[in-house]
Amino acid sequence: MDPITLGIIVAIALIALMAIGTPIAFALGGVSLLALLYDRGLAELTYFGETFFDRIAEFGFVAIPMFILMGAAVASSPTGRDLYRSLDLWMGRLPGGLAVSNIGACSIFAALSGSSPATCAAIGKMGIPEMRVRGYPDGVAAGCIAAGGTLGILIPPSVTMIIYGISTETSIGRLFIAGVVPGFMLAGLFMIWTMIACKMAGGYNNPLAESAERLKQTVKHNVDSNLKALVRVLPFLGVVAGILFALYGGVATPSEAAGVGAFLCLALAILIYRMWQLGPIKLIMRDSLRESVMIMLVIATAEVFAYALSSMFITQTVAAAIADMEVNRWVLMGVINLFLLVAGFFLPPVAVIVMTAPILLPIIIAADFDPYWFAVILTINLEIGLITPPVGLNLFIIKGIAPDISLRDILMGSLPYALCMVLGILLLCLFPGIALWLPNLIMG
Repeated sequence: MDPITLGIIVAIALIALMAIGTPIAFALGGVSLLALLYDRGLAELTYFGETFFDRIAEFGFVAIPMFILMGAAVASSPTGRDLYRSLDLWMGRLPGGLAVSNIGACSIFAALSGSSPATCAAIGKMGIPEMRVRGYPDGVAAGCIAAGGTLGILIPPSVTMIIYGISTETSIGRLFIAGVVPGFMLAGLFMIWTMIACKMAGGYNNPLAESAERLKQTVKHNVDSNLKALVRVLPFLGVVAGILFALYGGVATPSEAAGVGAFLCLALAILIYRMWQLGPIKLIMRDSLRESVMIMLVIATAEVFAYALSSMFITQTVAAAIADMEVNRWVLMGVINLFLLVAGFFLPPVAVIVMTAPILLPIIIAADFDPYWFAVILTINLEIGLITPPVGLNLFIIKGIAPDISLRDILMGSLPYALCMVLGILLLCLFPGIALWLPNLIMG
């Protein structure tokens, strides 16, 4: 059987398994095992085990559970609430100021937690009810939180960037820096659209519950409370700044910086918010363990899957076919973007990166594109998948937070932000320096 036909059969089998609800790691591992048995026989089982364990035995992967623990410590504490209050104080007077402050809170909380679902849930639980009380349209309230939550995988420190760096053997520190300016550019585009949407809707900042006199009486108390909340958040921001300084200054490796950051965030959560009870600590450890094991399983089985494809010459044949396409390199980039966009509709970011990045990177370099610039493009494509059907993880998190908002309203409110991300990709293609200027400035 020729490699292309074999590759199509493997792809159909993988899609079929995931369509019936098989966990991604087991679908990847099962298809890989069957393909290797078909192609090489029982003797290949030895290499299956070796490949599985060798991949996750790399020291660099220690950074993943540590950054996840760091994010879990932040997400399980009232940090999101304090961050939300502080930004509402400063941005509340803008058109649609409360919605804009929610996006700002998502941007900063994304840097603290590194997780899109955690950002979406932490800020959404406070932001969505408050926006609805003040008269914001349901679509705007749901859409700005769903979109703001996606920034968690782009603004550093980002677990997905770590996985991309290990999968492609590129500098994690440089990847982190490359995501800074594009991340805040997207946050800016989100804020601009939010203000436009609020103006068009004509309903926002409408205090239904309190009279003007009562608002006047409570404003001083609110200012004091929000300033105190900001003071509680600053140590966590200091930890993130310290981690980035350690990475970019060559003081520590990503694994070392992640370990120190996890310890400090856990200690701050305990000290600042008095989380002395064993229950919250156990919850943080449990959530961190579950997410870490899930990611490591996906990475290990994706490595076996890549090994199986390479053993059957599927990867080499597809890469050669793409490389031999006599098309402009931007047409090639358009095809790759479309592929990543579709993949992001169905698969979580971690799975897409570990399955496709090692295959696509040689093609990207051969077409004279920068691998760090491409990492940002890839990540934004995967962000779009978080707020678009059929999977759209952030959409379902919003639905869980506000079950009385219809899924249609959530989707329609999120789609303009997906278009903002498409605009962001176009801007990065026209001006690659958006992603590359800061890494080149800091690291040469």
